[in-house]
Amino acid sequence: MCGLDLSLTGSGVAGADWARTVGSSGRRDDSFLARRTRLHRLAGGVVALVGTCDLAVIEGPAYSRTTGSVWDRAGLWWLVVDALMRRDVPVAVVAPTARAKYATGRGNASKSAVVAAVRRTYRVPVADDNQADAFVLVAMGHDWLGEPLVEVPAGQRCALDHVAWPDRFGPAQLALDGGAVPYLDTVEPVRRPRRSAPPSVSHDVEPSPGQLDALEVLG
Repeated sequence: MCGLDLSLTGSGVAGADWARTVGSSGRRDDSFLARRTRLHRLAGGVVALVGTCDLAVIEGPAYSRTTGSVWDRAGLWWLVVDALMRRDVPVAVVAPTARAKYATGRGNASKSAVVAAVRRTYRVPVADDNQADAFVLVAMGHDWLGEPLVEVPAGQRCALDHVAWPDRFGPAQLALDGGAVPYLDTVEPVRRPRRSAPPSVSHDVEPSPGQLDALEVLG
């Protein structure tokens, strides 16, 4: 299981007993090609560090933040989520306030407060707030699965109720009633109604003078 706190300059990735930062640098006035290359390299580094896991818990977008490279951050987020889902890795999305509340009991806790809480509670030597945030996310995943890393007070643990958890594990395509046929294969294809044939034109009707002129031109 892994926790991911994505950032353009330093993305935190953590497991139950480790935490790493995947760094990147760039400028806002970089060309679109340079920005695309940077995003793909950063996403590739994060996904490579995650590897194959049974659950990825990722911090969701902060929709209220509109400053900075918001488009690039959104692009990075979707690149990573898409790559994980293509590997059939279940993804849980945690709001930033839920992550902070689980760590400290306060949804508006500062970055430094989360770092201090992680070091104090889990005894993990996280190097920065990116790693601390990622570690909180992986701790939330373990708690949700019924294997908490530490005992968390109820006032903090209630943050688990505000997470978009994936469906409980199984094949990527869920089967109906436990059957072997994937759900998507059981759905009847949408059949568009056939277009009715255009009404036939009777040739018994006397053509108008205008039609006669047109026929002479065509002839």
